[in-house]
Amino acid sequence: MKVALVHDWLTNMGGAERVVINFKELYENSPIYTTIYNPDNLDDELKNIDVKTSFLQNKKGAKQNHQKYFPFMPAAFESFNLNEYDVVLSSSSSCAKGVVTNPNTMHICYCHSPMRYGWEFYYEYADNSNMKKLKRSFLKYFINYMRVWDNVSSNRVDYFIANSENVARRIWKHYRRESVVIHPAVRCKLFDISQQDEEYFLIVSRLVEYKRVDLAVEVFNELGLPLVVIGDGAEREKLQAKAKDNIKFLGRQPDSIIKEYYSKCRAFVFPGEEDFGITPLEAQASGRPVIAFGKGGALETVVDGKTGIFFDEQTVDKLKEALNKFESLNFDKRIIREHAEGFDEAIFKRKIKGFIDEKYEEFMNTKKWKVL
Repeated sequence: MKVALVHDWLTNMGGAERVVINFKELYENSPIYTTIYNPDNLDDELKNIDVKTSFLQNKKGAKQNHQKYFPFMPAAFESFNLNEYDVVLSSSSSCAKGVVTNPNTMHICYCHSPMRYGWEFYYEYADNSNMKKLKRSFLKYFINYMRVWDNVSSNRVDYFIANSENVARRIWKHYRRESVVIHPAVRCKLFDISQQDEEYFLIVSRLVEYKRVDLAVEVFNELGLPLVVIGDGAEREKLQAKAKDNIKFLGRQPDSIIKEYYSKCRAFVFPGEEDFGITPLEAQASGRPVIAFGKGGALETVVDGKTGIFFDEQTVDKLKEALNKFESLNFDKRIIREHAEGFDEAIFKRKIKGFIDEKYEEFMNTKKWKVL
């Protein structure tokens, strides 16, 4: 099979980009088609590879702020000519699934979520008080168009893979399409259990609004407990200004440093709602429990009372309650690690390849028409 990989944009590292790395390891000779590529912000596995970019690549400021070119992304993906490929494997939480393929090309979409800003989180974007009134008014009309395009473009996909049951429900709700669930992978080989226990709690996250790191900062300010925050983003300056001396912001760090902090923390704090969320699994691969908001993908990766605990509302009181409860519990590092191993990348890649091979044979042998 001649395979093409497609991803929304490659401008920074996150869980979706780790999935692309696993796809590239499976299909190492396959090019990656994407709107904008900024290798400076990516891990080594995504540097010096065959990347095909769109007409957005050389637009002013695109590498630093891909979001401002979002209105042009449907057209960017539709401009790619993928007729030479037997299989297109897209990794999409936005527009990547909208590529156009011919009838002889099978398109499988690994869906991290239907377009969040068009569906579940629309009101959070549209009612953003930091946005100018004129921009908010325009956004409401524009998002209506994007919802229509998003729904229509879902019909270009032959098979959907959801990254969680949470996302599979969204795919059915918004697209009325069935999907199979294959959870993203955690690189268990990267993480170790340490016998050294330190007093700090840990967050590893992009510092953007929906991650709700602000909630953790407020709670740890009140309690005075040590908190280490690894990651960068638009909210960093505001969060740092708000934080007291017991909270340290380390910015973006290499894997070797992150691994060390995971292995020695008291617990990993996960205050946001994610479609899946790979960082709680990285903490568990290090034998460390997770204190998570009990909604979204965390419900599929954290076992309450065994590998972590949940709080059921994103409020100061509920997170404080969870931290107090955590103090009274004991967790077994080995049991936590064994749970994470069920999500190892070797298992993920085996499932992905098995699914593609099976569906390709089915795709080639199935006819949806009759000749009279």
